[in-house]
Amino acid sequence: MTLRNYIQEMAKKVLAGGALAADEAVKLAGAAGSDRYLLFAEAARIRDTFVGATVHLCSIINAKSGRCAENCAFCAQSAHHDTGVEVYPLVDEDEIVRCAALAEQNGAGCYGIVTSGTRINKAEELDSVCRAVSRIKAETGISPSCSLGIMDGETALRLKNAGMETYHHNLETSRSFFPQICTTHDYEDDVATIRAAKSVGLRVCCGGIFGLGESFAQRIEMALTLRELNVDSVPLNFLNPVAGTRLEAADNLTPLECLTIIAVYRFLLPDKRLSVCGGREKNLRELQSWMFLAGANGTMTGNYLTTPGRPPELDRQMLKDLELPVEGCCGAEN
Repeated sequence: MTLRNYIQEMAKKVLAGGALAADEAVKLAGAAGSDRYLLFAEAARIRDTFVGATVHLCSIINAKSGRCAENCAFCAQSAHHDTGVEVYPLVDEDEIVRCAALAEQNGAGCYGIVTSGTRINKAEELDSVCRAVSRIKAETGISPSCSLGIMDGETALRLKNAGMETYHHNLETSRSFFPQICTTHDYEDDVATIRAAKSVGLRVCCGGIFGLGESFAQRIEMALTLRELNVDSVPLNFLNPVAGTRLEAADNLTPLECLTIIAVYRFLLPDKRLSVCGGREKNLRELQSWMFLAGANGTMTGNYLTTPGRPPELDRQMLKDLELPVEGCCGAEN
C-alpha cells in the first residue's frame, strides 16, 4: 500500500470511530511531498467531522512572573536560568479583570490567569485569584481559566466554586522524555493535577511544547497519554528558544514539521480542541494560516508569558481571509 493510500485508510478508520495506535501514527508522520498535503487535508476533514470548523480564540495574562523553582529546560521564568525576564508578584485583582475585559474585546472566548511557580500559595494568592475569577464571571462574558501549577482536589474545587471553568496544566512532553527536560518534580505530579481537576468536574486544557529534542515517537506518546486522560483541549506550543535557558541554541523545527505535528494530533485526538499557541510566529512563519488547514481549531491571540505575540487584529484578518467562523480556550508556553 502506498503512503497516500495509507493516509486515506487511516482517515477512514478515524472517521468510523476507530482509534489509531502509536505505530500507525508514526507511519503517518513520515509523509512527505504531496502526501504531506493530503495528510493535512484529511486532518482538516476529521476536524470538521468531529468538532466543526469554528475557530476558538483564547488569551492569557502572566499574572505572576519569574523565580520559579522548577528547572524546565525551555523556561525563561525558571530560577535556574539567567534570562533577564521581568520578575513580579501576583498582580492585583483589578488588573487581572481589566485584562480579561480587553481580551474579550479582542475576540477571545477564554482567558487564562497564569502564575509562575510549582504551585500557588493557598492563602493570600489563591484567595486573590478566586476573587478575580468571580469578578470576571460577573463583569465580563469571557470564560475564566487558570494555570497555577501543580494542584490538588481541594484547590480545584475552590476555583470551580469561584467560577473557573477550565484548568490548564501542560504535561510539556512525553513521560519517557520528561527527565531530559525537568528533574525538580515528577511527571506523575502533573498527571495527578489533571485528574484532580477532572474529578471536580472542571474542563482540562493540557498539551505541551515541541522542538525540545524529542523524537516524533515521543510526541505521539504524549498524545496517547492525553487521550488516556481524556483532556478537553490541547494547546500545541512550539519552542521559541530564550537566551539563558538550557535550550537557547535549539533549532529543531520547520514549518512543515509543525504542521505535521498538528495533523497527526488531529488523527489521534479527533474530538478535542487543538489550539496552536506559543511559538507559532517563529516556527510557522509565513505558513501560520496553514495551522487551520492542518486540523487545528483554535489559537492564542495576543502576547504569551514572556514573549510577544501577533497583534490581535492580524489574527482576526487572517481568520476573515480564511472565511473561518470564530467563537472564541487553552494554554501556552513562552
